[in-house]
Amino acid sequence: MPVDLPPPSDADSPALPAGPAFSPLYQQIKALLLKSLQGGEWKPGEAIPSELELAGRFRVSQGTVRKAIDELATENLLVRRQGKGTFVATHAEEQIQYRFLRLAPDEGPPSGMERHFLDCRRMRAPAEVARSLALKAGEPALLVRRTLWRNRAPVVLDEIWLPANLFKGLTAERLAQYAGPMYGLFETEFGVRMIRAEEKIRAVAADEVTAELLHVAPGAPLLSVERLSHTYGDKPVELRRGLYNTTSHYYRNELS
Repeated sequence: MPVDLPPPSDADSPALPAGPAFSPLYQQIKALLLKSLQGGEWKPGEAIPSELELAGRFRVSQGTVRKAIDELATENLLVRRQGKGTFVATHAEEQIQYRFLRLAPDEGPPSGMERHFLDCRRMRAPAEVARSLALKAGEPALLVRRTLWRNRAPVVLDEIWLPANLFKGLTAERLAQYAGPMYGLFETEFGVRMIRAEEKIRAVAADEVTAELLHVAPGAPLLSVERLSHTYGDKPVELRRGLYNTTSHYYRNELS
């Protein structure tokens, strides 16, 4: 004869890992969800199980699961869709695509820009790049150089460094042929998802090579933006150094 079990309670959670320091139960659930995301249990764009299913899986209340999911949604790792469920965020979605693109035109909404790839080559990572990407001395890296254009004029010169072991087979041709955002390519074809980034911003003057590529005069003021992007586990996977011509653009940020 079937036996009705009581609903899961936060006092009964044997599935949770023990640790020396106390953390709220929803934070422990969040850590378990992150572990599943990092392990690829749910792919970008896929729906995760319902709150009720996850509550049963972890033997906690549905409210605890909801609070963990709320935090992951705030961090842009999950996306709630009214009436459909909760999905793993993907860089293919428009609201996620421009999350890391902070350069906006003086007129009109932020949008994608036309890409021109200049170079993509494998080489030994310079010491400062190796340190930033947590590579061992002598480990190879990929250097990608490109310009971004809007209204038939170059606006950005990017120098992008990637760990070679994570992006085997990446070429300038492959980058140019991919129609979506670069982070979408990294996500779908190489299984590397950018989770968060930190940036350093300063004003610089254009040298002769940069001036030619960005169609400005040598010595023209540019905005230098160095970005270090991380994936799950706070692992650095991209060092991007961009030079921005802000004559008709501005750097935007939202503080909350």
